[in-house]
Amino acid sequence: MCGCTVSTKDQKPCSRGEAHPAGPPPATSLSPKMLKSIPISKQLSSVKALGKGSDLEKAFATAALIYNNSSDPDGKLSKSVAKNLLKTQFTSFIQGQENKPKYKEILSELEEQTENKLGFEDFMILLLSITLMSDLLQEIWTPKITR
Repeated sequence: MCGCTVSTKDQKPCSRGEAHPAGPPPATSLSPKMLKSIPISKQLSSVKALGKGSDLEKAFATAALIYNNSSDPDGKLSKSVAKNLLKTQFTSFIQGQENKPKYKEILSELEEQTENKLGFEDFMILLLSITLMSDLLQEIWTPKITR
């Protein structure tokens, strides 16, 4: 396989820069703007591989879809958009973090050098960092005694 988006294991590889005989992948009928307006739950249900996916797989797919829906045409996330996503989509995890030095440092980094953008990996590291310091995670891990 040549690595282009239309290769299959049955086709001979094409060299770099050469058009693939099968042509480009078919265009989707929805524009990126229209796709972003479709609810995440509907986008998830359209991914056939997730039909029988685990909760963990669906959680990561949801994060990927939210990132993709919020990113610019280059697939990057501006720091201001990332900060807004934290405030609108991650509120339970950031609640009570406002006075913690590490949280302040993370927010400060999002406010500095705003021309720099976040890739998906950086976005996931941001979410993980906030999750690890959150009070909510401690609450989740604390066993509940029920009668």
